Formats: sequence, structure tokens, C-alpha cells
Amino acid sequence: MYRLIPVFLLLLVSFSCSDTKQPTVAKPAITHEIWGQLLKVHVDTNGMVDYANFLLDKEKLNTYLNKLSEAHPNDTWTENERKAYWINAYNAYTVKLILDHFPVEGIKEIKNGIPFINSVWDILFIDIQGFQYSLNDIEHKILRKKFDDPRIHFGINCASFSCPRLHYEAYEAAILDQQLEQAAIDFINDPNKNHVGEGGAKISKIFKWFGGDFKNESTPSIRDYINQYAYEKVDQDADVEYLDYNWNLNILKSEQY
Repeated sequence: MYRLIPVFLLLLVSFSCSDTKQPTVAKPAITHEIWGQLLKVHVDTNGMVDYANFLLDKEKLNTYLNKLSEAHPNDTWTENERKAYWINAYNAYTVKLILDHFPVEGIKEIKNGIPFINSVWDILFIDIQGFQYSLNDIEHKILRKKFDDPRIHFGINCASFSCPRLHYEAYEAAILDQQLEQAAIDFINDPNKNHVGEGGAKISKIFKWFGGDFKNESTPSIRDYINQYAYEKVDQDADVEYLDYNWNLNILKSEQY
């Protein structure tokens, strides 16, 4: 999630996240089987995570992260290969942060003791073929800026209860459109995240924080966007409120500490 950072750090990050970044050696697109295997074992169908047992599989997670770090997306990859890569990278590195600091009650607790860092999302801890990234870099400077696909908001997970759920399968280029469509349906119709009906709507603050991402010629309002996916439609004159965001960790109840 976006947080303000000091100007000199903002300038530093802007240089580290150039839109024209290309690695010296262009590696072929990677697949995400290892990440998919981990998700199937440690994430339930509601997107809740068994972090305690995930921790036992940390070596396997590191194998996947090493695979990511050795292959930066480049112009030889298709758009879906790049998009799937960055969504999976965001989610996998978020899990790594939680495991590195586990147990924690929520991701916002983590700042890693780094001075001048406003939040966990600003920590430059991701190295991909020599390029340094934070989670904010991946979300805002790459996924949102380069791909212009609001469904990305439903694919990335910030390890919190109010976030769109962590999908129990890896995102794959060949089926990415179907996966993101389903992610949008799941999130908008999840009563723990949004309450949508004819009488009005109480919806996630994601639609407030990133409202402009969801509006275009075909969906000029948030109501229009939601009605593409909602089982119960929102009337155009219905009141819309935003729910408080629950930053508690998306941990399986049986694993609460």
C-alpha cells in the first residue's frame, strides 16, 4: 500500500524503478510451479495462510525467490508473462517478509529498523538481476503504471484480513485473464470484504484509495465497475460507504498465537 516517503528517498527510488529497465542478460520467462506448490499446501480456499507450517517450507520458498531474482522480466516476454511474474513476486516477497518476522500480528508492524523508511512497503529488499525494488515499487511503479489493469488490485495480497485473498494457485501467463477475472468476482462478492446490494454498498477502501484505476469509458464510476462482477447490483443512486480496513494478519484461525 502507498505511503509517503521523504523527498530524497523518493528521488532515489525513482531512479531504481525506471520504466526502461532491462537486464544486461535477457533471461527467458520463468514458470511458477514451485510457488504454486507452496500455495496449495499452505493457503486455504479463503486465502488464509498457515504461516507456522509455511515457515517449515522456507527453504523451498527461497528456491522460488532465487528463481525470481535470476530472471528479470524483459521485452522478449509476453505482457502476460511479465504481469504474472510481478503479481507472483509481490505475493511471494510479502510472504517472505512475514516469515522473516514471524510471529507478528500484522504486516504494518514490520519496518526492519531501517531509518527514514515510512513503512514495510518502502523497504528495498528485493533484488532481481541487480535491480532493487520495494513492494511499493512493484505495485505502483510496475503493476499499476505499466499494465493499466485494475484487476491487479485483486491479485496482489498484503498479508492482511481486508486484502483480496491470497490465491491458492500461482498466477500463470496462459490463464492469467481467467484468473484475474475470478479474483475480481471473488473479492467483490466476498461478504468479509464488501457488502453489495440494491439498498447501497459498503465497499473496500481499495476502491477509495485507487478509485481512478477503476474508472474508464465503459465504467465511469465505481458503481459501474463493481456491477460488472457483483452478483447483486448497486443502484446508480445508492449510497456507497467505505469499510474500515482490517490490517490483522491473514493467518488461519487454528494457527493464531
